[in-house]
Amino acid sequence: MRVVIAGAGSVGRSIARELLRNEHHVLLIDRDADAERVAKVPDASWLQADACEIDSLSEAGLADCDVVVAATGDDKVNLVLSLLAKTEFGVPRTVARVNNPRNEWMFDEAWGVDVAVSTPRLMTALVEEAVSVGDLVRIFEFQQGKAMMVEMTLPVGSPYAGSRVGDVPFPGSTVLTGIIREGLPIAPSRDDALEPLDELLFITTPDVEAELETLLSPGQRHKRETEGGDDDDDL
Repeated sequence: MRVVIAGAGSVGRSIARELLRNEHHVLLIDRDADAERVAKVPDASWLQADACEIDSLSEAGLADCDVVVAATGDDKVNLVLSLLAKTEFGVPRTVARVNNPRNEWMFDEAWGVDVAVSTPRLMTALVEEAVSVGDLVRIFEFQQGKAMMVEMTLPVGSPYAGSRVGDVPFPGSTVLTGIIREGLPIAPSRDDALEPLDELLFITTPDVEAELETLLSPGQRHKRETEGGDDDDDL
């Protein structure tokens, strides 16, 4: 797979190293791609350029890449790059870093973003996941809220603790994708039983989030603030 990453700060370089370790082809674009920075990821290809200029993106060969990662520390740059990648070069998949949580609502298909990754949101989710039992925690969102990955640690008092996966009436558009039990992952089948304190990973949609939480952990649901309704633009 050929991946172009814009932004060679600590985030971009870390992504590049992981992809290179998995034998993908990586090109890093950065305006400050000097010798010192290039030496930190020597196995990647590098282009010293402005990632918001079409000529630079043409030189980077975006038309022939599989994924573009907008990983700069500037939300404006990440949005413009994602839009250009989709509309001008037809890149199949774009992943954009969200630096300011107040800008998350903009990172959707209208701006060419397939997946938006918000570091503050992920850190919050990990904190909640570490201390919460019986609460549904959002881990990751796809396509600006059309689908999302959520996690729940099944409480001891759940009505479905001990039930077969196939006997649990999960809401529509919900898929149980994994169970983590005693630190080990399990690919669930219909005949696997849910045990108290299992960490359950789901792909679901926001419209059935409350139903899913109430099903597995009745009486535990906390009021969630509506997200994405703030039209303030901090770009």
